[in-house]
Amino acid sequence: MIIKKLDIKKGFIFVLILLFFDQLLKFYIKLNFPLTLYGQPAIIDLGFFKLLFIENEGMAMGARLNNIFPFLSDYSAKLSLTMFRLIAVVGIGYWLISALKNNKSNLFKITLCLIFAGALGNIIDSVFYGQWFSSSYGQVATFLPETGYAPIFFGNVVDMLQFPILTWVWPQWLPFIGGQSFTFFEYVFNFADAYISTGVLILIFFNKRFSY
Repeated sequence: MIIKKLDIKKGFIFVLILLFFDQLLKFYIKLNFPLTLYGQPAIIDLGFFKLLFIENEGMAMGARLNNIFPFLSDYSAKLSLTMFRLIAVVGIGYWLISALKNNKSNLFKITLCLIFAGALGNIIDSVFYGQWFSSSYGQVATFLPETGYAPIFFGNVVDMLQFPILTWVWPQWLPFIGGQSFTFFEYVFNFADAYISTGVLILIFFNKRFSY
């Protein structure tokens, strides 16, 4: 199997495979569906799983950099986030190449491949999608239009997977959240997010088994 005894060549192929499936699903969603607006039905709704089309302008779970640093304008926050992602991808890539060259734990190499592929998948959206696609608001986007929906570095990350496994209402006696409805897991994500989350969880739970 490709994931056994990863070297640079096998690691490169593994990352490409992960990236291919991430981008394939994103392209499929972009070129076949308009944005799923609030209150509209999901593309696929199985109850515990929904296929949607959401464009995320910010970070994980829809957070924006200027929510954390209010002095930043929307323009500066978006550009700063994309630049940070680019720097992070370069750093993770260097870390991955170093691990693949050395006699590191194979699980550690797989973990870095997952994180790198996920980070790279989302940075492609952020850097290029604004130029590669027309707007998806109320319409199905076209590929390589004369004018894209955003300048380079200002594209939005495409999210589509949701697993609203369980919904409940918090007891009234709870402060702040009492009486409010809560859904687990309501966040919409993509394959790249799943790669990163899986990699980070492996790092956390199997950290002692790795040789850095």
